[in-house]
Amino acid sequence: MEHNDKTTGQTVIGVDMGGTRIRTGRVKDNIIESTASDFVPKTDNASEVTDVLVKLIHEVSDEEVAGIGVGVPSLVDSDKGIVYNVQNIPSWEEVYLKDILEKEFKVPVYVNNDANCFAVGERFFGKGKEYEDFVGLICGTGLGAGIIKNGHLMPDRNCGSGEFGEIPYLDRIYEYYASGQFFQHVYGENGDDMALRARQKDQVALKAFSEFGTHLGKAIKTIMLAVDPAAIIIGGGVAESFELYRDSMYTEMKDFPYPRSVQNLEILITDTQEIAILGAAALYYNATD
Repeated sequence: MEHNDKTTGQTVIGVDMGGTRIRTGRVKDNIIESTASDFVPKTDNASEVTDVLVKLIHEVSDEEVAGIGVGVPSLVDSDKGIVYNVQNIPSWEEVYLKDILEKEFKVPVYVNNDANCFAVGERFFGKGKEYEDFVGLICGTGLGAGIIKNGHLMPDRNCGSGEFGEIPYLDRIYEYYASGQFFQHVYGENGDDMALRARQKDQVALKAFSEFGTHLGKAIKTIMLAVDPAAIIIGGGVAESFELYRDSMYTEMKDFPYPRSVQNLEILITDTQEIAILGAAALYYNATD
């Protein structure tokens, strides 16, 4: 079965576990039919958070649901569906989420981190449909990625593949310089405000984005040396300002040791709406494709 046929005819629930909100959506035939959301309870009791999650899944569930996918901003044992140390949810230190949800809903459950969900969501619903081999790069408050090889999410042991932002770079790590953090750390301003100023031709803001593009170009060269993808699809908040750093990014890539690789590499910006929910749902399609 072609992977893009996989998303038709089957109903899957996607869950976006954000740091402040939990969002669920019922996905069928490439559209989100129903959604529900609520705030993450501020509590030291992990089961109170799980209870809200279960309630929200029930709100969008129906008898046709074939599986559930959950994206979380944390380390995940994706084989066992165990979630560790979720950002902004301190009570979730070790949650056997797959077991809990499969017992409740009696369908297969797949759990992975949010960057991997972004990549697999692009594979089944976005610009990644065109590629068997690409990196989905989230460039927002952090810098993380999911790696698609041979049409599927690359399997790994600890859900740590694609954490390019953690690679040492200059005096810090890539994430410090090649994500939205750069503008706050170096210029003391958030990326959105800086982009607004840059579009008004503010020289300091334009310089900031030029520097940012240089750092991101270096990060992309590292990604190319590590996994040599056919494409890199960029998402996250900084993706929306691509025109402000595109030129300096490509200028930095000119000294890559394999020029043909740079010529062949497609760098794209996501335009997939609701990618967090769709990406979580796509974990099911990825596992059963």
